[in-house]
Parts: sequence; C-alpha cells; structure tokens
Amino acid sequence: PAIERDSNYYVERIDIPNQGDLVSYCSINSKTVVSTYKRYLPNAISRFLECTVFASKFDGNSPLLVLGDIPLRCSGPQSVFLQTPHILSQSPHRFSISGIKYWISRCIFRLNMARVRSFIVQTDVMRNSVEHSYPSLIGRVYVIAQPVPSWLLNSGLRRYARIRTTTAPLSLIYPAAGYSHKNHALLSQLDRRIDWPVEQLTLTLSEKAHPAPHLSWIKCVGFLSPEQMIEAYSKVDAILFLSKEESYGFPLVEAMFVGLPIICPNLSYAHTLCGAEAIYFDPENSESLLTALQRLQTLLREGWWPNWEDCLMKIPRDWEVVARKILEITCRT
Repeated sequence: PAIERDSNYYVERIDIPNQGDLVSYCSINSKTVVSTYKRYLPNAISRFLECTVFASKFDGNSPLLVLGDIPLRCSGPQSVFLQTPHILSQSPHRFSISGIKYWISRCIFRLNMARVRSFIVQTDVMRNSVEHSYPSLIGRVYVIAQPVPSWLLNSGLRRYARIRTTTAPLSLIYPAAGYSHKNHALLSQLDRRIDWPVEQLTLTLSEKAHPAPHLSWIKCVGFLSPEQMIEAYSKVDAILFLSKEESYGFPLVEAMFVGLPIICPNLSYAHTLCGAEAIYFDPENSESLLTALQRLQTLLREGWWPNWEDCLMKIPRDWEVVARKILEITCRT
C-alpha cells in the first residue's frame, strides 16, 4: 500500500497469489491491473516454473520489483527484495524436503541473478553475506531497513517497566514459526531438573509442534493475531529470541519499539539491531541460555529496564519512507 500511495510513481501491474495475506488486496488506483494466480502443482515445482519457463511474461521496459527473493528469468530492469538467509548457505537439513527446496531456490537464484539490476536487503550484515556468497553482486546490493508492522506502529503500546512484582519468575514470549533455523530445538535440550527462572515461555507453535513437552512452563498457543500479539507484548517481561539465522529479525525490532528487554543469540544479525542493550547467549548452548535468563532476572529485580533510543534511530519511522527508498532504487535510470 505504501508503494502505491507514493504520488511520484505509478504502479502498472500487481501480481499476487490467490491465497494468503494479499489475496483480498485492491489497488487504490483504478488504472492499476491487479492479477491473481493459482498454483496447481506443488509450490516448489510451481515456483521453479514461474521463475524460469513462464517468467518471460514479465519482459518489458517498465521497472519490475520482485518481492519473492528469487530473480525471474525475464528481460528488463529488475530489482529483487531479498529477505531469506537460505539463499546464502547450505541448509543443515539439505537431505530433508526443506533442504531440497532451498537447494532448488539457490540454483534458480544463481541462474537468474545476472538479470537483476538491484538487490534490496534489510541490514549491512545481510548485504555482506550476499556479496560474500555471490561476489559478482558487489555494488548491486542496497540496504533498506524496515519499521515495525503497521498494526504495532499504530497501537500506541509502550513499555517502560515491568508490570509484575520484582521477585516473580520471568514471563517470556518467542514469536516465531516452526522453521528449523528458528532453533526451537534448543528448548528440547533444557534439563527439567534445573530451577529455570521462568514462570512461562509462550511459543507461537501448535501443541503438536511442542519442542519440549517435558517442561511444563513452556506453552504453545499457535498463531497469534496482531491484537493478540499486542496483548502479549503488554504483559510479558521480555522477548526470548532463539533464531540462528535472520536476514533482519522483525520480533527484535518489535520488542525494541515497544520497549521490552531482549534475550537473543550472540550473532551478527542480533548485534546489528540490538547493540549493547540486549542480553546475549550462545544459541548452541543451553547453559549459556540459563545464564542469560538468570542475568535478566537479576537486572529486573534491581530495577533495570532497557533504553532502545539509539537502536531505534536506525529504524525507519514508517512504511512511506521505506516505499520511497525502494522505488528510488527500482525506478532509477
């Protein structure tokens, strides 16, 4: 929507899938053609055909913005918004179904990347990783950070202190889908005999996907709507983030925007976003996680609360700013 609202540019055509969040999208411009497509084959096969054999339908002189990570095999000025780290490295589960899908995606990426004029990523870390994985792209990768989702941006929610008693165990949330790189598996390694300083850790997974049923303080609640996420952020003591790979890390940005403490992996993507205010741990080590949780509990008992002001200065204030930057890169002559 922010791209379409920019009065300096005109969007000729929008192609969207016939299911998912965008299925009901309507253009604000009556002259813009909105086209939906339906996949009849499995997604991996359909994606391969869409990006190669059938991509010629996007040939033309108008700038093309691809919001799906993988370049299209078409002619014309093409820009690609790249947000998945799986394009960059071999999956640790390369012989699984997901691993095969990622391998196919990387093959298509290599096949088509010479046709792309610009790649857009969200952090310097992601740009460095892209250029390291594909040296021929050096000079073609641009960084545009993103703000929090509109539902949180407009919520007015801000946290300045803990709402629970200082002696209470921690109440945490980890909002993430069940992908392997999200590292829910670390929770399965936690020893139930240890006195964990946690009253409840809420996971946005289904009960069937519970990674540690032996721990009664971990609760799987399934997908949470924006309203439910706002409610959760208004009550928890902190966000726990376990992911080993991120091109950005939206839950971290959301937590900083709200003002919550953050416990996250001692990895480059997290340091880039959270600086010195987060509490870090080794994402491969359950003892390191325990130490981080104990440190947070001690700090909160002493009245500490994070100040994300400096970190948030690097985050755009709204989606209009982001849209303008994307359009300037995509449509430059």
